[in-house]
Amino acid sequence: PGLSYAWIFNDNTLYLQEDSRRFVSQETGNLYLAKVEPWDVGNYTCAVSSAGAQRRVRGPPTALTLRSDGVMGEYEPKIEARLPETTHAAKGSSVRLECFALGK
Repeated sequence: PGLSYAWIFNDNTLYLQEDSRRFVSQETGNLYLAKVEPWDVGNYTCAVSSAGAQRRVRGPPTALTLRSDGVMGEYEPKIEARLPETTHAAKGSSVRLECFALGK
């Protein structure tokens, strides 16, 4: 509890909009790109902040490159939903469920 996730791209913090093609899950910290473009190539670093500890920690950078051979590998088209078996919500509150379509 109290953790928040952000991503840094080539040493610049990514400011992402909910409706853009990039999304950071505040549940897992994962960064999702809906359609990789040439300008997405670079180094990505995850930063985790803890409000309670008043601390921010960066992970190691991960390089994103484009494949020219068209091989999808582990990213073949699929739907990925990591939903809990039961979700509790108070009447009138908002609930957010994440479902992602992965692939080419």
